[in-house]
Amino acid sequence: MSAQHAGDPASFAADVLDEGPPELEYEPGVASRRPTKTSAGGALIRDSTGRVLFVVPTYKAVLDIPGGMTEDDESPKAATVREIREELGLDIALGQLLVVDWTPRNGVWRDCHQFVFDGGVVSDATACDPELEAVVYLTLDEARSRIYPSLHRRLTLAVKALESGSTFYAEFGREV
Repeated sequence: MSAQHAGDPASFAADVLDEGPPELEYEPGVASRRPTKTSAGGALIRDSTGRVLFVVPTYKAVLDIPGGMTEDDESPKAATVREIREELGLDIALGQLLVVDWTPRNGVWRDCHQFVFDGGVVSDATACDPELEAVVYLTLDEARSRIYPSLHRRLTLAVKALESGSTFYAEFGREV
């Protein structure tokens, strides 16, 4: 499996070739005038008691889940796998997509599509990245005051998706 693409690399390459030559602009500059969205991937990782794994970043005052922003030409799933390897030193085969959430612009951050995947059960994760102070396992109720309200809503939906075998679409953490 490629670090850039979660599927079979040979199939991906064939799919790219099947698309034909790169699309040209009929109206010069039209593509550069389009808004740019960011995307991010994260994993809902639990311990054997069902508590959620949160990372404690050094660069912000709130907890987050393992994962991060996509790089150019990187899928959200590949970004999640890469970030988990960098942050926790773990190679995890992600499970199903649980939530796709759109979040609006927040200060310096653009609006974003956020993908949450099932990261399975890992009871002994540790921080391996200088950007992290530690990791903690908390219930969503315990984490409520230490995470953004939108992340709490998103993770509540992710747990619901995990329990039901569904995938949810949300906007700012609210199912729509």
